[in-house]
Amino acid sequence: MIVLGIDSSTSGCSAALWAGGRVLARRLELMARGQAEALMPMIAAVMDEAKLSYRELALIAVTVGPGTFTGIRIGLAAARGIGLAARLPVAGVVTTEALAHAVPAAERTGRTVLAAVDAKRAELFAQIFGPSLEALGPPAARLPETIAAAVPQALTIVGDGGARLAPLLPGAVLSSAPPVPDAAVVAALAAARWRDGTALPPAPLYLRAPDVTLPATGAPA
Repeated sequence: MIVLGIDSSTSGCSAALWAGGRVLARRLELMARGQAEALMPMIAAVMDEAKLSYRELALIAVTVGPGTFTGIRIGLAAARGIGLAARLPVAGVVTTEALAHAVPAAERTGRTVLAAVDAKRAELFAQIFGPSLEALGPPAARLPETIAAAVPQALTIVGDGGARLAPLLPGAVLSSAPPVPDAAVVAALAAARWRDGTALPPAPLYLRAPDVTLPATGAPA
């Protein structure tokens, strides 16, 4: 099956085409903002590079969070729009899981993997995985100091929140994997889950309320 993977949930933007264990085309860029303008051209670029039409796809895969509120919405809107227009199913992938699955095997042998996403506040969004990438708990929003006190020292950290954690964990190493989700990994994970019937719906996974200030009750519009 040919899967289009999409990510804009953190401080980057990525699109990729994956089929049968092979990456057909990939784009990945780090960016603090601008995902709304960058994502659709990236998708068009990978489709053009692979010389495929949307009718040839079997599945759309997209990260659902945790991550930035705006970035998650951008990715989901793009995936749902393409799925609706092309009559394709859409599957969700947890952002921290996509980060962990990009860590090379040599960097996680005998080590715990910590996927950490910069939550743009005091906390990080974090999830811990075993050496074989089995989840050891759900993703959660935690202060870096709280995370550091609860994880083992034999640790590999991946994600754009890693720079804030590394100084608190002298025995930890930063992974060579990208600090943002790779859409090719997103596509591969979604394909596996789709085949075994455990794929997530394309619904946002928020660990805290969005950064929105509401007007006071009774204030004039």
